[in-house]
Amino acid sequence: MITQNRIDEIIRLLEECYPDALCALEYEKDYELLFAARLAAQCTDVRVNTVTPVLFKRYPTLESLAAADIAELEQIIHSCGFYRSKARDITAAAGMLIDVFGGKVPDTMEALLRLPGVGRKTANLMLGDVHKKPAVVVDTHCIRISNRIGLVDTKVPEKIETALRELLPPDKSSDFCHRIVLHGRAVCTARKPACNSCRIAGHCEKRGVM
Repeated sequence: MITQNRIDEIIRLLEECYPDALCALEYEKDYELLFAARLAAQCTDVRVNTVTPVLFKRYPTLESLAAADIAELEQIIHSCGFYRSKARDITAAAGMLIDVFGGKVPDTMEALLRLPGVGRKTANLMLGDVHKKPAVVVDTHCIRISNRIGLVDTKVPEKIETALRELLPPDKSSDFCHRIVLHGRAVCTARKPACNSCRIAGHCEKRGVM
């Protein structure tokens, strides 16, 4: 049964395990996180973090990204996969940030979803990490673990986001999602969860039955 006490205890244990609830994507400017998140689709954060320093050194401003030579941009981000669509989205989004949003990353879900290549996962990431607003980033780790421990019973990201928004304290939701990612990489992996060393195993409905 999902109770507030159970939710609070899961949050507390994850906070103890992962005190630094930080996004794994490295960035300096707000829009760099936006484009790093686009590159991270179907790609590892580790790979993206090797590509973005090169990308943002070559194109250090939104204006330069908006005017980037597509072929050159594709070559830089090639190793991230789906480089043609990602290059197209990055240049188009850079132009839209300049022309529509005054060079700033917008701070509402509705506005963020207008940007090319931005879905709810990326929009929530920007709301939480850049604008410090309540956000629920539903990635593969969040889908897997929230189902395993019994917080949700669906694989549909939008339904998971809605459910977790109702369950999680708004001021804890963004960090909770970052900690779930860290937990999914370190302990509750897709292939072989380490249930015996999992701090939240006592609150998991599927402990030991993967």
